[in-house]
Amino acid sequence: MTSLDILVHEAIEFIEKRFPPTPWQGAAALLLKNGEFLISTSPRVESESVSLCHETGAICEAYKRDQSVIASVCVSRGEDLKYHILSPCGVCQERLYSWGGDVTVGVPDETDSTKCNWIKLSQASPYYWRKPFLKK
Repeated sequence: MTSLDILVHEAIEFIEKRFPPTPWQGAAALLLKNGEFLISTSPRVESESVSLCHETGAICEAYKRDQSVIASVCVSRGEDLKYHILSPCGVCQERLYSWGGDVTVGVPDETDSTKCNWIKLSQASPYYWRKPFLKK
C-alpha cells in the first residue's frame, strides 16, 4: 500500500472508530513532509454558515508544527454507507496552496466516487489566482 492509499485508509479507519455507522460522517487525512499523518474531522453545527471543512483541523495542525503538507484527502460516508472521496473545496484548495501547487490531493474517480484518484493541487485549480506570484 502506498502512502497515498494509507491516507484514504486512515481517514476511513478514523470514521469507523469515531462515529456510529450512520451517513454523513467524514474525515480528512494529510501526509506531512516528515512522513507523519494527520487526521481531522469537523463538528456538527446547527448553522451551516459556521461549519468547518474536515481538512481544517489537520491543516491548522500542520501549520502549527511548521510541517509541509505533501498530500490531502477527504472522505465521507454517504447515505449508502459507502465511503466517498470528496475533492477539496475552493476554501481548502486555498488553504492547501500555502504549501504550493505540488500538493497531491485526492479526487473522486469520475465513474466511481468510492475510488480515489490523485492529482496535483495545480491541476484542481489550473487558474489559481495567485499562480503568477508563486515561486516557480
